[in-house]
Amino acid sequence: MATKTRRTTAEERILRTAAELFYTHGLRGVGIDQVIAESGVAKSTLYVHFRTKDELIAAYLRRTDDSWMAQLQNAAARAGDRPGDQIVGLFDALLDAFDRHGFFGCPFVSAAVEAPLDSEARAITVRHTDRRNGWLTTLATEAGAGDPAALARQVGLLIDGALASGRLLQNRAVVDEAKAAARALVAQHTA
Repeated sequence: MATKTRRTTAEERILRTAAELFYTHGLRGVGIDQVIAESGVAKSTLYVHFRTKDELIAAYLRRTDDSWMAQLQNAAARAGDRPGDQIVGLFDALLDAFDRHGFFGCPFVSAAVEAPLDSEARAITVRHTDRRNGWLTTLATEAGAGDPAALARQVGLLIDGALASGRLLQNRAVVDEAKAAARALVAQHTA
């Protein structure tokens, strides 16, 4: 039993360290040796849990997908019971992220740019976008949008654009502007 706990703790430490490094420096900017050194695990321990850097990247992206979706959904829920308000309110998750650690962009956009088109990392980024847009389409439908899928795509573009501009400008005002644009889009699509 102690071995299982030790492995779980080591795996968690590896994933947490890799997530921090990948988010800050990008997938290509981080080597396995850096993850090993900063997580404090032996090389053999890392390879017990992740046979390749690609497996580590995939685990990081899957974990980030779950975490980011939860953050978006929690921010939406804090905005109230009305789906239109929730669509606008989800942008508070971006503000929360900025307040926690500044803007390093969207980990999924970064991964999509850095990963080969046929890689698992890219496939995970596409699944994340589909998952997010599916949730947004549900909210848009519940809000009474005439074309819920179009509203979802447009709000998704605002999220991605705010994260990209936030990284470039390091200014939380870009999120406020994206949130205002989302409010206008919701009004336009539900009029």
